[in-house]
Amino acid sequence: MTDALRVGLVGYGSAGRGIHARLLREVGAQVVRVVSRNPDRAAAAGADWPGVAVDGDVAALLDHAAELDVVVIASPTGEHVAHVTAALAAGLPVVVDKPLATTADEAAELTRLGAEAGGRLTVFQNRRWDPEQLTLRALLEAGELGRVHRFERRWERWRPVPQDRWKENDTRAGGLLLDLGAHLVDSAVQLFGPVATVHAELRSLTTPAVDDVFLALTHAPRGDGPAVLSHLQAGGLVGAPGPRTRVLGDRGAYLVTSFEGEATPFAALDAGADDGHEGWLVRGDERVPVPRAPGGHPDFYRAVAAWVRDGGPVPVDPADAVLTARVLDAARVSAAEQRVVPLG
Repeated sequence: MTDALRVGLVGYGSAGRGIHARLLREVGAQVVRVVSRNPDRAAAAGADWPGVAVDGDVAALLDHAAELDVVVIASPTGEHVAHVTAALAAGLPVVVDKPLATTADEAAELTRLGAEAGGRLTVFQNRRWDPEQLTLRALLEAGELGRVHRFERRWERWRPVPQDRWKENDTRAGGLLLDLGAHLVDSAVQLFGPVATVHAELRSLTTPAVDDVFLALTHAPRGDGPAVLSHLQAGGLVGAPGPRTRVLGDRGAYLVTSFEGEATPFAALDAGADDGHEGWLVRGDERVPVPRAPGGHPDFYRAVAAWVRDGGPVPVDPADAVLTARVLDAARVSAAEQRVVPLG
């Protein structure tokens, strides 16, 4: 076994190249095989990873399973079931991009297969390693906000002319509910626990797939505090995005005004703040910068290396992705039937 983690990467588009390959390079992993039928993407893989082998399909890549330490599935969501199933059958550990699958039933079946294969499946919920998420978790653990009663997070953009990709056009496996919604729900559950009820408003304003999402989640109460309500929003037709995150408690609020350079008028609130802060602790007109917690997205793949090579803990339990999928399934029912959906 070489020192570098040997990776087979399925898909070399915006996720495979733009996210996974970038993070893998940052942690010193080596992409040795790529699956792509697109000549431009195959050429890009060759330029990015000299000597990489480019396969036309997943079966061809898995014929070389002995050359790989892990397979990363960054194909369209509708292909996850087939690709994950094949990679697990080949005996390899598997990282699959979120969402794990298009429905909770599919996600549960993949999780079962992963468990039967010795726990060789994890899900790329990289937003658990966002600086704002890490900083917020530290604030909550320190009790700075007191008893929290509301969590708001927005993933809003001003893109009146949408992109023309499977994510925008596939009404079953694409759309913002499954794409950004999977991140938003996972973040809320990680912070505030299981979801008891779901109310959703879903629309398609500029694309065939859903591109306007509002979710209202009620979390199961903890102790004698109030049930936390999570309001989660995603949209591409938002001329005034933000604020990104607002968390309300009985001792104060946590406010993140902007996110990853997306344009928002609320970013003006950050003027004069140093680069080492991540949001604000707010009490009325009092606003104090919060030091950024250490960590970032590359830590996911550092955890993958420890999981694959040293028997470390699974970076993200696929059972968590099943819970997220149940919330997203309930959101579709709620929007279609215009009712609150309870989760048992």
